[in-house]
Amino acid sequence: MTTILVTGGAGFIGSAVCRHLIGETDHRVINLDALTYAANLSSLDPIADNPRYRFVKGDIGDREAVAALLQAEEVDIVMHLAAESHVDRSIDGPAAFITTNILGTYQLLEASRDYWKELPEERRGRFRFHHVSTDEVYGELPLDGGLFTEATAYAPSSPYSASKAASDHLVMAWHHTYGLPVVLSNCSNNYGPYHFPEKLIPLMILNCLEDKPLPVYGRGDNVRDWLYVEDHARALALVALEGEAGRGYNIGGRNERTNLQVVHAICDTLDRLKPRSGAGSRRDLVEFVSDRPGHDLRYAIDATRIETELGWKARETFETGLEKTIRWFIENEHWWKPIREGRHSGGRLGGILA
Repeated sequence: MTTILVTGGAGFIGSAVCRHLIGETDHRVINLDALTYAANLSSLDPIADNPRYRFVKGDIGDREAVAALLQAEEVDIVMHLAAESHVDRSIDGPAAFITTNILGTYQLLEASRDYWKELPEERRGRFRFHHVSTDEVYGELPLDGGLFTEATAYAPSSPYSASKAASDHLVMAWHHTYGLPVVLSNCSNNYGPYHFPEKLIPLMILNCLEDKPLPVYGRGDNVRDWLYVEDHARALALVALEGEAGRGYNIGGRNERTNLQVVHAICDTLDRLKPRSGAGSRRDLVEFVSDRPGHDLRYAIDATRIETELGWKARETFETGLEKTIRWFIENEHWWKPIREGRHSGGRLGGILA
């Protein structure tokens, strides 16, 4: 039985990874999370009582605590998802992004390196440090074409993407300098159940359900490639378990949409599933607002490497994944209502769009 330490496992993507590993594999999962504002342990309710799952509250920046945990649990793989991840928050307060995404990754790398060096030879060969990152490190693409590949040069535009780019470089440097067996993955925009409602899709869904304005940056022309979170969780497990050390893997859904197309699709799907009280479409709720600084024009992932080398493919189209997501939010008001009412432990929401 492989023991996997998932950092940030109470977050949106991290919790999906934990649910996948417990529900679809025989591996053991240790979830290390500091429970900052966007973390939510109720996202782990489906697996909370499983004997192969354990939650530990802790900070990746606490090297001694991480080292003790690695030793005590005899960890085979570290899947590093703990991060500050909201671009708008990084613009307003970059310090937390430097502390967690750069310094925290450094401390985790050092704890992992010390642990790995002392493993018996057989276990040393199986150990992996999987760093989970974003396509935002690559900067932006023109509207008329091009895709991010694993060879694309880094050109981050925001404090968030700069902090993730720095952590990516640290991880690869620890491989080349110290031999730490690392794998790296960079993903496109995720969406799905349990998504904290400060990001575009969950925020628009809940605003639609509550008949509130739908704020869209600029004219809504920015393009993103959308990836259903459960497809991403499957891909991350493959990279961690079967990826080649020292190699990066881009993960995308091949579902490019402008922000306005995404918002309109949410409106149209909800109008069909749960018609608006009174006359009119929810599209009438759209309000264009001033664009944010440094808003990248377009992201798009070339996922050929993970598709051909590891045999992964996204199962959900944007339309099927979006309907599943909307139905989940309609049926799980108990999960999101406390967040909307400010009763979540994190307090306020952040910016208006991801």
